[in-house]
Amino acid sequence: MGKLVDGDDGLPAEDVGVWTKEKHGYLCRYIDISRATRAKFLGDRKGGATYIDPFCGPGRCRVRETGEWIDGGVVAAWRKSCDGGAPFSQIYVGDLDVQRRRATASRLRQLGAPVIEIEGSAVLSVKEIVAKLNPYGLHFAFLDPFNLEALDFSIIRMLSALKRIDMLVHVNQMDLQRNLVSNATAEASAFDVFAPGWRDEVSVVQSQQALRQQVFQYWRDLVASLGVWPSTEMRLITGGKNQPLYWLLMAAKHSLPHKFWEAAANTEGQGKLF
Repeated sequence: MGKLVDGDDGLPAEDVGVWTKEKHGYLCRYIDISRATRAKFLGDRKGGATYIDPFCGPGRCRVRETGEWIDGGVVAAWRKSCDGGAPFSQIYVGDLDVQRRRATASRLRQLGAPVIEIEGSAVLSVKEIVAKLNPYGLHFAFLDPFNLEALDFSIIRMLSALKRIDMLVHVNQMDLQRNLVSNATAEASAFDVFAPGWRDEVSVVQSQQALRQQVFQYWRDLVASLGVWPSTEMRLITGGKNQPLYWLLMAAKHSLPHKFWEAAANTEGQGKLF
């Protein structure tokens, strides 16, 4: 997580890299492209359209390279849903850091958003959120953890039980690359949380590139086994020195969210995962 700084609105904000603008751009494009589908679930006697963010952060960011102030992901998504005429009917936010979560909730309330704060870790908050949701609604989750270990597979497992769930997932490429050896050789590592059971399927006695590919593919297969298809269209987010940071991909039960994501990601010219 980035360090907290005093925000331009008097609430805590987070110090972030310039790549955060790109990530939020993809998120907002998806929110905008999917607005007509979301609108079908809004109104009286309908299931509603919810936004779920268990890693919400403080809701406001300062770009360290430029000093620019930008909205956090969930705040930007709420604004975009309103601009498109199909605002989310409920927004669930969680963050293990109480100060961050409360700052986001305060900012959303100031914007008139129907925000619900959920306390605790991402795993516990998602468990509580899923129990509260209308089973007939349309649900969208933005899973944007600060490292690979925080993307506990049980989060995806619980969300996948919903009838209509689309997940935009941040997979940390740096942990798959820079921390590969330590994660593969430790008795307990981020890989065990991210992709439980991988040790039974992936040999560590191979090249680092092959190991990285197989761990990731094992995770994709694990997600697919839940009936939630991970997209092959992925967007690589890079740092200021063009170093790979993380991938964004869609996981959903139906083909339409994947079509929306393909349009939002605009993957022309992107390289393959490895």
